[in-house]
Amino acid sequence: MGRDMGTVEQSIVIDDLAEPRLTDIQRQAVDFMASRPVRLDVGQMFDEAAAVAGHADVGDPTLRERVAAHAAAVDADEGLTNLGRYTVRQRIVRLLRNRMSLTDLLKRYPEIESIPIEKPFIVVGMPRSGTTHLVNLIAADSRRRALPYWESQEPMPVPGEGPGASGIDPRYLRSQAEHDAMLMMTPHVAAMHDRFPEAIEEEVEILDLDFASYVLEWHARVPDWRDYYLSLDQTVHYGYLKKVLQALTFLRGPRAWVLKSPQHCGQLGPLMATFPDATVAFTHRDPAAVVQSAITMLAYGDRLRRHRVEPEWLAEYWTDHVHRLLSACVRDRELVPAERSIDINFRDLNGHEIPLLEELYARGGVELTAPARGAFQQYLDSNPRGKHGRVRYDLQRHFGVTADDVRRRFDFYFDRFDVQPEN
Repeated sequence: MGRDMGTVEQSIVIDDLAEPRLTDIQRQAVDFMASRPVRLDVGQMFDEAAAVAGHADVGDPTLRERVAAHAAAVDADEGLTNLGRYTVRQRIVRLLRNRMSLTDLLKRYPEIESIPIEKPFIVVGMPRSGTTHLVNLIAADSRRRALPYWESQEPMPVPGEGPGASGIDPRYLRSQAEHDAMLMMTPHVAAMHDRFPEAIEEEVEILDLDFASYVLEWHARVPDWRDYYLSLDQTVHYGYLKKVLQALTFLRGPRAWVLKSPQHCGQLGPLMATFPDATVAFTHRDPAAVVQSAITMLAYGDRLRRHRVEPEWLAEYWTDHVHRLLSACVRDRELVPAERSIDINFRDLNGHEIPLLEELYARGGVELTAPARGAFQQYLDSNPRGKHGRVRYDLQRHFGVTADDVRRRFDFYFDRFDVQPEN
């Protein structure tokens, strides 16, 4: 049985996107942190991470410089609430602790770096272009190793910590608690991008252990950080990503990976140098719809992160961000061999997935077995589009630009790929 295309979706209207009306629980959280200054002292954050990891070795003497640039960019963002700053600070400490734990693991088991990462499937496309749907779908094939959200946030176990009486990994339990808190604070996130613990996440989250990715741009307004990480030799940092994947393979199973990240659009050279035998699925969508969806999600979260939402800033920055990524994708698309790649239109990720998967598997030289087909169909039947409701977007009302205003900057993309404007 195919997906029930007649499912009635809940329509979600966020009428206070630009001028948020905080709920009592949101106001309490913001007010609680308001009188608690948050310092992003690099030395102190390293010390806190080392206290949990049991040592301070991060395996790279240049890392401190990148962490300092990371922290300085956040400090330059004067619009963050203390709650927003605290969230970023906690993330930095967590990244450092995981980095230290990985360094220790590699010292004890140097054979990890000889583990092959062979013939991965990699999904590459803009945020909000169907990449999450596609990677979760491919991950339904039990022969594939994927990165669930709980593992992306804490890829390395805390030293000395193991499952309790329940037998459940404490990292999973922490992720579940964070997810429950997120839905309580910002319930409409589930309809935009539900990061529940088992959901397959982007490996850019673990690339961030090397402090060289675009993740921080989703948490703060950090153009200085963008310019800094784009100036780095990303081939080096993608090499570190591979090292993390090798460690995760060592810890939890030797299977072929399925990966995905929008950042890869701008780094196809480093991506293919690191994973030369990958098969790549590119997703394509109207850039106006991509920008609209991304900035609506960001603006909704900004009610807690920021003193003011500033929707016009979001529209300009993220239109430029998407323009940079798509310009690089058009420029470098031929770096991925045609015989090991496919291009997928967003409209086909709503009822036409199986033929696309047949083509992807054929190009990857992987048999599409009956159990895999069954798992794909089960996933599709269980995850109809709009499962958590669908947000009604309004670019002009909330952000002061029209879809046509955005599209005018992307003629080069419409000319290169089979993409149609969305209503």
